[in-house]
Amino acid sequence: MLVAERITFHAGMRTLLDAVSLSIVPGQITAIAGPNGAGKSTLLRILAGELRAHAGSVTLNGINLADTTPQWLACRRAVVSQSTALAFSFTALEVVLLGISIPGFSIADHKAIDLAQNALDRLGLAPFAQANYCVLSGGERQRVHLARAIVQLEAAARFTVEPQALLLDEPTSSQDLGHQQRAFAEIRRIAASGVAVMTVLHDLNLAAGIADELVLMTGGRIHSRGLSQNLLNETILSEVFGCEIAVHRDGHSGKPFVMPKFSTAIETKDEAAE
Repeated sequence: MLVAERITFHAGMRTLLDAVSLSIVPGQITAIAGPNGAGKSTLLRILAGELRAHAGSVTLNGINLADTTPQWLACRRAVVSQSTALAFSFTALEVVLLGISIPGFSIADHKAIDLAQNALDRLGLAPFAQANYCVLSGGERQRVHLARAIVQLEAAARFTVEPQALLLDEPTSSQDLGHQQRAFAEIRRIAASGVAVMTVLHDLNLAAGIADELVLMTGGRIHSRGLSQNLLNETILSEVFGCEIAVHRDGHSGKPFVMPKFSTAIETKDEAAE
């Protein structure tokens, strides 16, 4: 289990996170949503061990991240950032293999390639294995990095029996509906294998569709958390996002879906003049 206890983080005079406590449970997907600047990505980076909190602690399987090594972390958690820049002309396959390049993994080359190619195939990227990563579309690059993270966890599983964590920051923001569906089917498969999954999402409808638990953040704090059918109501969402939001129900499943309230009135020049 990945646990944050009263995490506080400052950037200059700004408090980006204010005493945030959160548990990410193995076998489940936790979606973090909220307005821009709510602290979602900062929280993810602290949970990943990329940033050190100014107060509070983060533990993974009972071990404080501050007391771990990069190799220890690499065997137990993988991260897909919101954006990743590569300066070299790696192929998609080579980028995925970076997930197995951690010292100590000691996997035979042919087994590493099999793992990487299998992950690319599951995400619909097999035809792009030898393509230059730099010329891939934004959505294709996102899926390459998801494959890299998945391969990292699969390769590391042979070195630890402890639960692992997968942390994702807007993993499908550049993907069309079909590829979003495919990516989250793979993420759901990973969670079902016992991995604790946390994903930051702006799309509330997507979050409601894939998450076992929804966490709403605003102003560096957790506003509310629970099942999407309980949290996706007009009062809570209007408080969190500071605008009027309409919540509807799917006619078949009864699940909520969200739309901002748009004005349908179109003011003509003559009406404006009056």
